[in-house]
Parts: sequence; structure tokens; C-alpha cells
Amino acid sequence: MIQIPRMSDVAAQGNSIEVLFWVGCAGSYDARAQKVSMAFSQILDKAGIQYAILGEEEKCTGDPARRAGNEFLFQMLALQNIETLNQYQVKKIVCTCPHCFNTLKNEYPELGGSYEVIHHTEFLDQLIQSGRIKLIDSDAETVSYHDSCYLGRVNDQYEAPRSVIHQLKMDIREMKRSRKNGLCCGAGGGQMFKEDEPGNKRINEERIDEVIANGTTKVLANCPFCLTMLQDGIKSKDKQDEIMVYDLSELIIEKMQE
Repeated sequence: MIQIPRMSDVAAQGNSIEVLFWVGCAGSYDARAQKVSMAFSQILDKAGIQYAILGEEEKCTGDPARRAGNEFLFQMLALQNIETLNQYQVKKIVCTCPHCFNTLKNEYPELGGSYEVIHHTEFLDQLIQSGRIKLIDSDAETVSYHDSCYLGRVNDQYEAPRSVIHQLKMDIREMKRSRKNGLCCGAGGGQMFKEDEPGNKRINEERIDEVIANGTTKVLANCPFCLTMLQDGIKSKDKQDEIMVYDLSELIIEKMQE
């Protein structure tokens, strides 16, 4: 088990970091997303990255509150986080959650929180390209890749995750709807936390029908909400023994040289 440094301890020791790992609510409390947090932390540790987390000082970014229309709660949470980040003079933040990434990058500056914010897929691509992550040789395989809304359509980031996948010796069989035409998993806009809207079919089941039609046994994603929705969709189709869902971090840690 690795020891993940906390920003308060780093600051008390007078040390500095390359990047702050923003874990997020899902990455902290959701059992599935916790596995991604641990895999990404192990990667940072093995790659020799000087990093830290805020731990209990990290609050929700406020993204779900703003999407649900509670602007007061969003600003209250955001201002608390900005005060903490500015206190530690944080310059660069990496997120495994596109929702956190989008909020920190695009919505905090107007409240006084301006940082270099990067999603972990882009950060992983940079580490591989620079040689700080070295991958073992492996057999080629074909996978499906799901573009999350907040990384793809909202922030126009399509190439970094695909670059990482290719460097893992995997070929992407693009789904019927991908990139700018990608289909939402069904969790965005606060939908993760409310009852289903009236309709004939759940969005995640619609997306899984495309995964099944694509004919791959692995579907890769880069968002904790997408992971949950895709897995639930797979279970609804009774395909959980045939199709597996992974975050890119989980595949890298498996294929990373010691």
C-alpha cells in the first residue's frame, strides 16, 4: 500500500509538488471510482511524480449543485476550495473526473481560482510521451472507447485518451456515436442523483446496445460517472461476464514497467 501525501504535510515540511491530485467525491467515496484513484496514485508514485492530495480539506467542486440549479451552494463550495488552494499556492491540478476538471478549469476563474487544470488522460499521455511511464510489450487487442461529455464535447479533448489507448497496444473500434457525436452515459446534468425521466429506454442502456453491437469485450472510459452508468447498463443486459469496463489508469498500472 502506497502512502499518499497530503498537502498539509507537504506544506508543513516546506516541500513543493509538481501537481495536486484532485480526487473528487466519486474518487473518494464510490467503491468503483476508488479503484481508479488508487491506480492513478500508484502510477504517479511509480513515475516519480511529486504530488499530494488535499484529503479532508477537499470539498465537492459544486458541479452537481450548479447543474441542479443551486447556485448558492455551488459558490459556497467553490469559494471554500479556492481559499484552500490559494492558501497552498497550488499551480497545477490533475483530475480523474471530467466534471471536476471542467468546473475547476472553466468555472473557478471567475471566482478567483485560476490554475492549470489537466485531466488525467492528458497527463498520462504526457508521461508516456516523455518516458516517465514505460509500458511492457503486450498483445494487441481491440476495444471500444466511450467519450465522456465533459472531456469531449465540452472541452474538445478527444486525442489524448486515444493516444494512450494506442500506446497500450490497443486498437479502437469506434462506436456508432463517438467524438463530437458521442452519446452521453446518462449521468450528466445532475441526472446521476435523481429519478429517471419518463421514457421508453434508459440512456445508459441505449449506449450499451452500441457497445454490444461494436463486438468488443472491453469498453474504456475516463469518468467515474460513466464507469458506473456503463457497468449498470451492462448488468441490465446480463452481459457482465462478457464485457468489462475500465478506466485508462487501471490498464496502465497493469502494463507499467517496474
